[in-house]
Amino acid sequence: MSDHFFVVTGGPGAGKTSLITELARRGFHTIPESGRAIIREEMASGGDALPWADRMAYAERMLQRDLRSYEDAQTLSGPVIFDRGIPDIVGYLTLCGLRVPPHVAAAAKTARYNARVFLAPYWDEIFAQDTERKQTRAEAEATCAVMRETYAALGYAITELPLADIRSRVDFVCKQRVN
Repeated sequence: MSDHFFVVTGGPGAGKTSLITELARRGFHTIPESGRAIIREEMASGGDALPWADRMAYAERMLQRDLRSYEDAQTLSGPVIFDRGIPDIVGYLTLCGLRVPPHVAAAAKTARYNARVFLAPYWDEIFAQDTERKQTRAEAEATCAVMRETYAALGYAITELPLADIRSRVDFVCKQRVN
């Protein structure tokens, strides 16, 4: 387990990336969400490893990138904050009704993060769709619930972020002994 690796998870549009961006601005090591980068790359290249085209290929691409990010982050000292973790892939596949391949389940069990995982709950007031985030509000709520269940099933303790402005959320994370 990498005790200095912290995950922020939750549904789409819950403020995870905004939180990660502010934590980076304050000097924390942060790892961006792989899913959005993959969507941009696939759209630019005409690929189909997309959540609305080939969900399994999309999950495999996320796993490859997340494992590489996890390994690369081992060289960093101090806290490292991940915008989603490998267990998010298990949650994603579960949410899609797809079988979780054994190698994905094994990766989620072996590439461990700090036992405390931060969950950005669904927040209707800030939820928005864009070209990469096409989920509906109901899907965003369901994603949040599945991520909570997935991380809990893997033995993580869930700490829910407050429904508050970014500065307050960053202060909350810092008070949880992340720094």
